[in-house]
Amino acid sequence: MATEVTTQRMCQGVDCSNEASVLQCPTCQKLGKESYFCGQECFKRNWSTHKTIHKSQSNFLRNFIPRDVVSKPDPATGHYNPFPTFPFTGPLRPVYPLSPRREVPKRIPHPDYAKDGIPRSESLFAGRNKVTILDKKQQDGMRKVCRLAREVLDIAAREAKPGVTTDYIDEVVHKACVERDSYPSPLNYAHFPKSVCTSPNEVICHGIPDNRVLVDGDILNIDVTLYHGGFHGDLNETYYIGSKAAADPDSVRVVETARECLEQSIEVVKPGTLFREYGSVIEKHAKSRDCSVIKTYCGHGINQLFHCAPNVPHYAKNKAVGQAKPGMCFTIEPMISLGSHKDKTWPDDWTSVTIDGRRTAQFEHTLLVTEDGVEVLTARQADSPGGPIPMPTANGDGQSAFAAETSTNAEKES
Repeated sequence: MATEVTTQRMCQGVDCSNEASVLQCPTCQKLGKESYFCGQECFKRNWSTHKTIHKSQSNFLRNFIPRDVVSKPDPATGHYNPFPTFPFTGPLRPVYPLSPRREVPKRIPHPDYAKDGIPRSESLFAGRNKVTILDKKQQDGMRKVCRLAREVLDIAAREAKPGVTTDYIDEVVHKACVERDSYPSPLNYAHFPKSVCTSPNEVICHGIPDNRVLVDGDILNIDVTLYHGGFHGDLNETYYIGSKAAADPDSVRVVETARECLEQSIEVVKPGTLFREYGSVIEKHAKSRDCSVIKTYCGHGINQLFHCAPNVPHYAKNKAVGQAKPGMCFTIEPMISLGSHKDKTWPDDWTSVTIDGRRTAQFEHTLLVTEDGVEVLTARQADSPGGPIPMPTANGDGQSAFAAETSTNAEKES
């Protein structure tokens, strides 16, 4: 009987139409849930989306059962590290307590997870590989929310400077969203406690804004998503904080490589391009700069749902299913590291860091596939802060030793 049930069960991967095997998600088993996949590769490919189910259940209890604080608060500030025994991979530490959850006026439409943290609408589509094709009216809805999201990110980026906290960046983003009659999509998504993700230095993604003060020499990714008019618009960029980071060759190398990886992958987006092809473009360029591609997280479909099909991996030789068609909206958001591609998650169940503590950078756009190419819905404006910079060198010529060596090798090969 067990075998018969298994053969009739479909894989829960969002980009898979195969029958499930006996492979179950071990975390779901611990939580008393069933979730079957056709194989290990499919399970890994869908992990970034699937794990929101775990957060919805485990974080629900944490709202009522606060963690014990082992470290003593600083007498001067009241700040503390909530995970003093955790083996952090780099120098970064969380600085608690977190500020109270910010409220969104009831007059602004809320997504379905705003109240209890559970994205039920996304769960209804779990295991389906059909990608939504937006009609003209829906495409206009995406254009509007993405334009607003760009405005909010630019406002936040102008405030990202030495001496301010990431919690202050969260406050800026929250207010800017409300001013635009928009809901900040991350707020209470699978119980995420803040309105924006702020990821400095070795944090890959999903950093929780807290009381840590930004210092000259940091790099900071700000990941903004808005919900407006029934649609989500998602984008992020990594910024140099102060002047020291922009003068550090390694920081510039990882930031500019991530930026270029996104730009080069967007160049091949058009009807007919397979979703698995973007990862090949990204990984080839990352390796040419002696960087690695984080494999745990991927781009995703976005429309009336925050996350949906398709999954868009950023590494080569992936097994993503499907191809781009006019009217599809999805993100590409490569995460690039100076060191290992492997990651580790802090005990807050959100903050993902590089396993070796080395720096990482990310850039993201929401894209609309058109009849003959792609429209970057979250494109930078003429006055958008940030932007590319040349590699710093001792003689100030704007070219790095790495870039010079690459150029020399290319000349020899030709």
